[in-house]
Amino acid sequence: MTENTSDILVIGGGIAGISAAARLSGDAKVTVIEGEKALGYHASGRSAALIEENYGAPSVQALNKATIGYLRDGGYLSPRGLMIIADRHEEEAFHSDLAHMGVEQITPDDALRLVPILAAERIAFAGYHADAHDIDTDRLLQDFAKELRGNGGRIETGHPVTSITRTGNTWEVTAGPHIYHAAKLVNAAGAWADQIAILAGVPPIGITPYRRSMARIAAPGGHDLSRWPMFFGVGETWYAKPDAGALLISPADEDATEPQDAWADDLVLAEGLERYQNMVAVPLTKPIATWAGLRSFAVDRTLVLGPDPAQPDFIWSAGQGGYGFQTSAAASQLVADLTLGNAPSLPDPVVEALRPDRLRA
Repeated sequence: MTENTSDILVIGGGIAGISAAARLSGDAKVTVIEGEKALGYHASGRSAALIEENYGAPSVQALNKATIGYLRDGGYLSPRGLMIIADRHEEEAFHSDLAHMGVEQITPDDALRLVPILAAERIAFAGYHADAHDIDTDRLLQDFAKELRGNGGRIETGHPVTSITRTGNTWEVTAGPHIYHAAKLVNAAGAWADQIAILAGVPPIGITPYRRSMARIAAPGGHDLSRWPMFFGVGETWYAKPDAGALLISPADEDATEPQDAWADDLVLAEGLERYQNMVAVPLTKPIATWAGLRSFAVDRTLVLGPDPAQPDFIWSAGQGGYGFQTSAAASQLVADLTLGNAPSLPDPVVEALRPDRLRA
């Protein structure tokens, strides 16, 4: 067994863990422990990679707005746009989406100009929002890792955590052949966040992983998709997004599951592809690839950030759902501020809406 001592241990090498570790590393000696052999293997590596400021609960939107400047200044964003389309019988659901997402209504003809493969006879309503952007998620993750290492932090991969104990004021974490010691522990384990809490003797807070399936198809009709927006069915029953010359299509499924290396459910995926096919005029082609990821939520679908009220040296950075990258700069800064005892820059009501205290009866 080899031993390592740090000020702070971060469990989880996705965007939540790496960004928090990077923020902490300027003021503390930080080690990240990731069970997989690479960073961002699970949810972070299977993200839709979009930021839209009005997406999510109010506290998520506040994090989005506090993050977008960081992403823009760092050159991580490129224009994409977002569009909602609906058939005649979906008018009520369409107007609900329009109000919720802050999208402006456009004509069906405008929608066809934006995405020319749409079935003209099916598009009765459409809404568009230009201020949605692709995120260069890989570069963002690697830049946070570079910042961490540049400050003397360490990243250990390939060994899942098997035990966590606390002796006096020190956490002891075993992962593979290594034992790690630190005064504070940040739980950024994604779908496994509750399991890490249980190992540490901290009550779980109810983080549930939900599977989301995805298919990648060749560019429909051989079109150049580079300027197409991401487009949704009403109620987010499916969506499609251009990606490196191909088209990603998802049924936007949310099936509760156990933490695992997720895979696509063929039946669920087929149903989502059929909903997409019903709204386009170009025949669907066989997927190039299919996969799934896990989006993990607390019961109120809001991130859980900050010290556990029963064990303040156990800090949560969990429940990112599908918002991990688009909230990363602000969420990681808040985790760092609360871990180090600094005053957060976010408004107090937002901070309180994110703290784990809200989930303790």
